[in-house]
Amino acid sequence: MNDDRHGRSAGEGNVVPLPPAPGERPKPSRESQRGLDWFIFFLADVQTGFGPFIAVYLTTQKWTQVEIGFVLSIGGIIGLLGQMPGGAVVDAARSERLVAGLAVATIGCAALAYALWPIFPVVTAAATLHALASCVLGPAIAAISLGLVGPLAIGERLGRNARFASLGNGSAAALMGACGYLLSSQSVFFVTALLAIPTLLALARIRGQEINVAQAHGALSEDGDTKAADKEATSVLHLLRQRPLLIFAGGVLLFQLANAAMLPLMAGVVTTRSAQWAPVLIAACIIVPQAIVALTSPSVGRKAQAWGRRPLLLMAFGALAIRGLLFAVVRDPYLLVLVQVFDGITAAVLSVMVPLIVADIAYGSGHFNLAQGVVGTATGIGASLSTVLAGYISDTFGSSIAFTGLAAIAALGLTMIWLLMPETRRTA
Repeated sequence: MNDDRHGRSAGEGNVVPLPPAPGERPKPSRESQRGLDWFIFFLADVQTGFGPFIAVYLTTQKWTQVEIGFVLSIGGIIGLLGQMPGGAVVDAARSERLVAGLAVATIGCAALAYALWPIFPVVTAAATLHALASCVLGPAIAAISLGLVGPLAIGERLGRNARFASLGNGSAAALMGACGYLLSSQSVFFVTALLAIPTLLALARIRGQEINVAQAHGALSEDGDTKAADKEATSVLHLLRQRPLLIFAGGVLLFQLANAAMLPLMAGVVTTRSAQWAPVLIAACIIVPQAIVALTSPSVGRKAQAWGRRPLLLMAFGALAIRGLLFAVVRDPYLLVLVQVFDGITAAVLSVMVPLIVADIAYGSGHFNLAQGVVGTATGIGASLSTVLAGYISDTFGSSIAFTGLAAIAALGLTMIWLLMPETRRTA
């Protein structure tokens, strides 16, 4: 999109500025920027409490593995099916902050329900509410970010988002682990509920008047002076027929199909080779990528605007393919931790590129968050199939063949992006 208008004449010697083009809005205040930073940080803390701690806690409550698996499956299925409806809800909302606040409050209540009433009906309802709330939180964060800074500055803002999410995940894992070890597994959910309070306080610091609502939904403008997009361009069917969106969703599906099973499969391999040090090595394999994401994500956002989206996207797929091949041949458990540097590269790039490219494609449609739901659904499908596929191949042919197969899928995704995916970067 190019727009070199600067003003129009209003008499000799006088120039009346035109309304700013999309993306050229005044910068949001430092308070709103910091509020979004800390909202994402504390939200990552809150969400971390619902990871593997659920299985540990319910096991201590004498739940069977079948019951635990059922509850976890409910969350996974709703999380997959709710991606597009969740995005549509955010697109329809007039206040993304309100949607995000209600979702955080819902998650806090779900955490309390886990802690206070660990009985099957209550836990099932809590898992359902948590999954539904999570379906709107991701799109809401991206929408608030886009509404604050506009489409031309969204890359760097998404980099900051990824940094604070990574820092939140790391600190929360340490906090939850310490609480579970020193107190009880039940305390994790009380801490999760308490963390909802600073999360909501950080959200309140984001000034609602600085969020351009139309821009947050991917529309051109809500100002009367800007020409409205035609009905065809803003229809849902027109968006869903966008070739770049479908290609990108397919690429993300292949990426997750190759990526999701790598760390669990590698964890099993490490456990068989070095059972004593397996927990420490696996923890290191998780921490290393998070550290890389925290360090590099903002620069990824800046480079995406300077270089374009495709070079970084190709880098992420290439790093994933190399990581799979190295997992297939490296035998030393300690060297496997170094291989996780490639996971940090892919995580840093994809955490920024996914919402950024979706924002590029959906710009002007008014359905940015629905488009996020489309890609989120592809992500969920790829991740769900990955563990099943890799597990079957590993049991049948061995882990080395499984890792090689995952690397081949990543290479297929790389080829698809190279040949079919257009550049989506916008310039002023």
